Amino acid sequence: MTKRRVVVTGVGLVTPLGTGTRKTWENICAGISGVGLITRFDTSEYAVKIAAEVKDFQVEDFIEKKLAKHLDLFVQYGIAAARLAFEDSGATINEANCQRVGVITGCGMGGLPTIEQNHLSYLDRGPKRISPFFIPMAIPNMASGHISMQLGAKGPNLALSTACAAGTHAVGEAYRSIVYGSCDMVITGGTESVICPLAVGGFSSMKALSTRNDSPTMASRPFDKDRDGFIMSEGSGMLVVEELEHALARGAKIYAEIIGYGASSDAYHIAAPPEDGEGAARCLRLALQDAGLRPEDIDYINAHGTSTPLNDRCETQAIKTVFGDHAKRLAVSSTKSMTGHMLGAAGGIEAAFTALSILEQIAPPTVNLQEASPECDLDYVPNKARKMQIRAAMSNSFGFGGTNGVIVMQHYDG
Repeated sequence: MTKRRVVVTGVGLVTPLGTGTRKTWENICAGISGVGLITRFDTSEYAVKIAAEVKDFQVEDFIEKKLAKHLDLFVQYGIAAARLAFEDSGATINEANCQRVGVITGCGMGGLPTIEQNHLSYLDRGPKRISPFFIPMAIPNMASGHISMQLGAKGPNLALSTACAAGTHAVGEAYRSIVYGSCDMVITGGTESVICPLAVGGFSSMKALSTRNDSPTMASRPFDKDRDGFIMSEGSGMLVVEELEHALARGAKIYAEIIGYGASSDAYHIAAPPEDGEGAARCLRLALQDAGLRPEDIDYINAHGTSTPLNDRCETQAIKTVFGDHAKRLAVSSTKSMTGHMLGAAGGIEAAFTALSILEQIAPPTVNLQEASPECDLDYVPNKARKMQIRAAMSNSFGFGGTNGVIVMQHYDG
């Protein structure tokens, strides 16, 4: 049986670099950071006072005011990014095709701010003060549920919660659902919004976050010898992915073709990868195998690149293990140096960046890379975007629990 081909026909982004795909992408290519001081809560007792907040989001541009009141921010961002992606795709959903259109989203933590707020209400005034909207605001699948309802998509409606790999797993499973024939089109990606006291406090207690509070825009510095942790971020990245002939029949614009997906487990530790990056390396190989490519066919990797000492070292090792001599010829960059780390949404926005990189033949930079760690010795596209040939590219995501996801895209040339 001939493998059904899958293409990206729409992109929607809500990020700390701007609401809207073009605004975010232009800032990424310009090397601009979205990191600043936290404004959502009082950080006076916190060691960490910085994050990458979405600053220009106007919910009324995307969602009716009465409904928005009862939606956690991660759902609002997800709906907005999905609407932007769907509008960008030029697609329509109607009675004839609605059962063949799916929604698959990723989210790491769900409505944690809503949980915080309702717990405070409970402690202050008892169980009768818990909102009747509390549960449907907090559960992670409400982004996919509301996107499905807003757009009328009646195919598979799924939410994956695989920590920082969730967005990539969502895109990968959307790709598979089209390859296997259960859908013709899927709205997919990731969404997250947990810049709140509990999440910042929790990651801070793990010593996972940067404490470079005096220079926020310089704090996210993947692969740099002075990196000291990741930057909490929020937002959403959504794609419309579509079976090729379905897209061509309606004259859709094609960003890139998704050709491979790998998923694996480290089976090693709750939060740390193995030193040799074995699970990540296996995931990279699986994605290459699924794509039918050789290592030397890849020109660019959008790295997980969190700016933590352990991740950056182990990811570099995994790339070197899989790509051998070709690793030195790869362009490898971390857009988290500008966006911060969106947790479950990261894979969605980075899949979007990978598609845009292929379409526009630009490798985004890794900013704040002043001196790479000795063990981080690849070409990380330091500080300035690079115009280059990108025939095929990968996007990597690795999450707590040892869960790994990699997708492969290539240039579509008809």
